[in-house]
Amino acid sequence: MATLAARRLLPRWVAGGRCRLLGTAAEASPGGEDAGGGGDAIYLKKPAAAAAVSTRDETSVAMPVSFMTGSVVGKRFYRDATVRRADDGNGWTVMLDYRTLKSPAKRPLKLSSRALAMAIAAEWEYQVLIPSLTSNESDGIRPFTMPLMKLACTALERVPVTRKKIVDNLMKKFHQDLVFCRSPDDSDLTIGVHKKQQEKIDPILDWVNTEFGFKPVVYTTFFGGKQEEGLTMAVEAVLKKTTDCELASIDAMAAAAHSLVDRWGLVEGGHDVDIADLKVQMSSAVVFLGLSRGM
Repeated sequence: MATLAARRLLPRWVAGGRCRLLGTAAEASPGGEDAGGGGDAIYLKKPAAAAAVSTRDETSVAMPVSFMTGSVVGKRFYRDATVRRADDGNGWTVMLDYRTLKSPAKRPLKLSSRALAMAIAAEWEYQVLIPSLTSNESDGIRPFTMPLMKLACTALERVPVTRKKIVDNLMKKFHQDLVFCRSPDDSDLTIGVHKKQQEKIDPILDWVNTEFGFKPVVYTTFFGGKQEEGLTMAVEAVLKKTTDCELASIDAMAAAAHSLVDRWGLVEGGHDVDIADLKVQMSSAVVFLGLSRGM
């Protein structure tokens, strides 16, 4: 359901962006090497203390490593977020004022489609002044409101170096996937759940059978079962053929769905919050996947 909602809302969301996001930015000045220095500071202009450092890149800005985990990583330091063609003409980049956006590892954030670049620029554009209830900070860059940016960094930096580990982890989860778990139909306490599963999950199982040529094994235990070797090998082959963006999206959706199971029932009244958070994470991965393909 989150997937369908994302596909319906995507055209309106992109079309509703600010007008300046619909055009490309002016060409930036030729850049130097990756920015030097360390720490989590983000600069719009070179600080006076670093005036003697000639290696700092004046035409790019890199996010701190804490961007991938932090709640707030500093104040908004730019006026406009725009997009432009990459210097080599292959892909698109995001511009924060006159600087090219880089990943936490200080690699150019080169994106596969203009639509994806525009969506990420929109996330940066809407980092607005938000009063804080816990500190004197009145504004800040909040990574948790930028899921597409985080997915792009994951696809650029994490997936290429940990691809085998990601695929192996997904295959371990595959056998315990809850779509293969069926509530018993021989009890008044579970017959309602069983019917709901038939209605919602059977179409998914039918798709798996049609797509891969193997009928999934359905079991009645939360501890999982084991699918046929043929189905397992077919799914693993598909995962190994994915692009970095596709694998990042699949991994994000699998992690989000699994996290809801882990946290379920911990806090009374928290289910609605968990479900809303799950929808955001799932929809973001679907949107990222579609935009990376130029859809």
